[in-house]
Amino acid sequence: MGDVYKIIELVGTSATSWEEAVRTVVDTASKSLKDLRIAEVKELDVRLENGKIAEYRAKVRLSFKYQHEKD
Repeated sequence: MGDVYKIIELVGTSATSWEEAVRTVVDTASKSLKDLRIAEVKELDVRLENGKIAEYRAKVRLSFKYQHEKD
């Protein structure tokens, strides 16, 4: 039987850069998900406060190997 992969989307934030926002997603997800395979950046945006960039945001699609439950 072949492998199965699950895909989820997470949003990471950073006060400094989009790259750091992506790193936040991957670092956080890797603490609880096993066999992460691909991180695909789907969307980049910023949150504004008083007309200035307050936060960089990255929507990231992560793929990881699905773990079948043992009977």
